[in-house]
Amino acid sequence: MMKNFDKCMEMLLHHEGGFTADKRDKGNANGGSTNLGVTSAVWADWTGSHAGHNVMKSLTPEDVKPLYKHNYWDRVKGDSELLYSGLDWALFDWAVNSGSGRAAKSIQRIVGVEADGGIGNITLTAINDFDVKELLDKLHYSRQSFYESLDDFQYFGNGWTRRNNETLEQALEMID
Repeated sequence: MMKNFDKCMEMLLHHEGGFTADKRDKGNANGGSTNLGVTSAVWADWTGSHAGHNVMKSLTPEDVKPLYKHNYWDRVKGDSELLYSGLDWALFDWAVNSGSGRAAKSIQRIVGVEADGGIGNITLTAINDFDVKELLDKLHYSRQSFYESLDDFQYFGNGWTRRNNETLEQALEMID
């Protein structure tokens, strides 16, 4: 829901944290870095300019907010009045963490529509045939299963699991 974007951004930035150049993080390949959850490759693509460590270290929440809105929130249809409050947050957080297509395909499989990775009217209508708590539980399970299938779960699994659990708790609190 449109009214939730700012609140969801605040929660997202808490999850994403600050600057890192952890070489085990695939988002930091080729000497890249991440700040506020945005990788140097994503930032360079967004701005059309090189994004070295100094550029990445200087990013602010206001700098990255339009990128998150366009690349993730809008792609999961976060502003749609047909999307439950709370489910918007769960989809947005997973989209940021693992790609909007993955989050979209998961919810599409859950509601029984073609999993094409693009949330549209068919998906949104199908979502409304389900109880939001049921959807959140199933999305949480799907997300956790995905994480546990990854080779680097041994390094990042505790953090991903904590994030997934926190997202579910927060999403349940947001239900209207």
